[in-house]
Amino acid sequence: MSEMVDINIIMDSSVIKAMEDVCEQLGLSLTDAFTIYARKVGREKRIPFEVSIDPFYDEANIRYLEKKYDDYKNGR
Repeated sequence: MSEMVDINIIMDSSVIKAMEDVCEQLGLSLTDAFTIYARKVGREKRIPFEVSIDPFYDEANIRYLEKKYDDYKNGR
């Protein structure tokens, strides 16, 4: 068996609680879940789900929304 190492991950407690709840229902520990994730990343050489930027938060859209809100506040 390979050498085991400790890692520290800092996350919002609500994120961990939600993950713990799901892992418990699946009969997994957090360590099991992170190990599954790490093995899949290592095997597939990619993040095993889509990671993208929500276009709602695009800089141009934020400027547009801020202008519209300013217009609304000023009765335009």
